[in-house]
Amino acid sequence: MAAPAPAPHAQAGPTKPGPVDHADVESWKARFNEVLAKPDVITAPGPADAREWNAGFFGCCNPIDTCLITWCLPCVTFGKTHHRTRKHAGLEGYEAINTSCLLFTAAAFVGLHWIPASMQRSDIRRKYHLQGNCLTDIASACCCALCDLVQQEKEAEFREAELGKGAPVQQQYGQHEGMEYAKH
Repeated sequence: MAAPAPAPHAQAGPTKPGPVDHADVESWKARFNEVLAKPDVITAPGPADAREWNAGFFGCCNPIDTCLITWCLPCVTFGKTHHRTRKHAGLEGYEAINTSCLLFTAAAFVGLHWIPASMQRSDIRRKYHLQGNCLTDIASACCCALCDLVQQEKEAEFREAELGKGAPVQQQYGQHEGMEYAKH
């Protein structure tokens, strides 16, 4: 007696490609090869007319949602910043688990999280013409990775909004210039 033929799989709709984007894999490979091919970039000074970072390095507790996500899942913030700076400033098509997130997780698992973090920081500096150099990128990623990732995300969000590509930056509460307390 012959075995019954397996039932054909019905397609419920378009399938998602999954968290690994092969174009991202190729992009990261090319970036790693570029860094390895130019060892003199480590000692190269930053441009003299570079702008200051808008987001402070130790301002990592504000906004609190970015702080908490980065504290618990730094790979998510890393992947979000990558998507914002390299794909779509408004995060269209963004998924929390993506190629960059997985790369960061794999690197962190072996203690090398600072490599992709400092590479991304360097990309942000070049894209937005910000102060710093390769050594400050590495030091930032090594000494306080969470502050570094939050600063990168906040800076990318601010600069993309400034360029008119992203969603408006959420302003934090603060005292208005013209406000005064009533005197009794």
